[in-house]
Amino acid sequence: MALPAGLTAVAPTHTAHADTATLGELAEAKGRYFGSATDNPELSDTQYTRILGSEFGQITVGNTMKWQYTEPSRGRFDYTAAEEVVDLAESNGQSVRGHTLVWHNQLPSWVGDVPAGELLGVMRDHITHEVDHFKGRLAHWDVVNEAFEEDGSRRQSVFQQKIGDSYIAEAFKAARAADPDVKLYYNDYNIEGIGPKSDAVYEMVKSFKAQGVPIDGVGMQAHLIAGQVPASLQRNIQRFADLGVDVAITELDIRMTLPRTAAKDTRQAADYGAVVEACLAVSRCVGITVWDYTDKYSWVPSVFPGEGAALPWDEHFAKKPAYHAIAAALGGGSPEPGGDCTATYRVTSRWQGGFTAEITVGNGHTAPIDGWTVTWTLPGGQSISHVWNGYLTVDGQKVTVRNAGYNGTLGSDASTTFGLRGEGTAGTPADVTCTPAQPFGTPA
Repeated sequence: MALPAGLTAVAPTHTAHADTATLGELAEAKGRYFGSATDNPELSDTQYTRILGSEFGQITVGNTMKWQYTEPSRGRFDYTAAEEVVDLAESNGQSVRGHTLVWHNQLPSWVGDVPAGELLGVMRDHITHEVDHFKGRLAHWDVVNEAFEEDGSRRQSVFQQKIGDSYIAEAFKAARAADPDVKLYYNDYNIEGIGPKSDAVYEMVKSFKAQGVPIDGVGMQAHLIAGQVPASLQRNIQRFADLGVDVAITELDIRMTLPRTAAKDTRQAADYGAVVEACLAVSRCVGITVWDYTDKYSWVPSVFPGEGAALPWDEHFAKKPAYHAIAAALGGGSPEPGGDCTATYRVTSRWQGGFTAEITVGNGHTAPIDGWTVTWTLPGGQSISHVWNGYLTVDGQKVTVRNAGYNGTLGSDASTTFGLRGEGTAGTPADVTCTPAQPFGTPA
């Protein structure tokens, strides 16, 4: 694991690990799945794959089932990269969502050159070949992705321009012919709340159901912004379910303006909990998938400059408040801290212009804690140049140290330590406080 500059990983003095249910297990107890998308480049990260393989009940193939990878030249199919992800999921006993068959993006250039009179046949052939290849191994397929604009009009993709409105229905028919058992979904972003775009998708699904077009579900991507979860989310899920289709939250992340702060974490956690609760409230909302699970591999910072920290695990694989809010919403415990933690600050050495200190974090509660945050205000003239066994944020004179990935879980009466090197006159701050992350237990 790569650590931030100036941070050294040192084994903690004492940790204890609680026996807890995973998000996948908690969701399964509620009759849902909880999954993660993944992509091939991160599969070489063993810490990443350990969590990916143990925490989730479902996997979405993030990129390598898209047309540019699976049919890079006309009539030449290649499923090598996609198979790597599917094989991994199958070895872990996880279900797989196929993503995606027809999309205006990540198309090989040759598709745009196909004459209008041939494109429908080419699209059908592509769908038939890929769906047949994975037949019997996938739970869901995102058949068509992002076919509408924000105002509810059709996106003018090459398929829309050369085939016309019928291309979406034809894509679903081809997918059903190739696999009669896999669930077929339409998938899009910004359709989580009720508005022009979701209305257009709703009318399309309603029309498909009336015409007998084989559609089984709607995927709401849910690339959301902290503090902006649509108030109509549950009502919108319900109205689609009332049409006789399933709904899945397919690409959930909730981004914030950086830098990350405790207040933003709290807001984000509440939003994650609200999304999970909205899904649980509708019987045909079948599951939730985060768009990868760790900030280390999030797509957000590269697309939205100045934004990020969108996922339930941070870039060092530490569980964030969002994780515990998800677990609580799935029935794994209270979203409020159920225990307490203490932080004892001790100066261990001093010299002219500098010092070192050790902070002991303890859990004096019977319930385990699964993460901690220690804060204090720097005395005048002090600064911190180095921290070990924790992750440091300084905002003016306010210091925040969060647990590392390996020392956040503390059982009853357990403790761990982190240390720091400071500059200035040694002195013990008066306001050192510890805040635990929320614990969770087994399903109710």
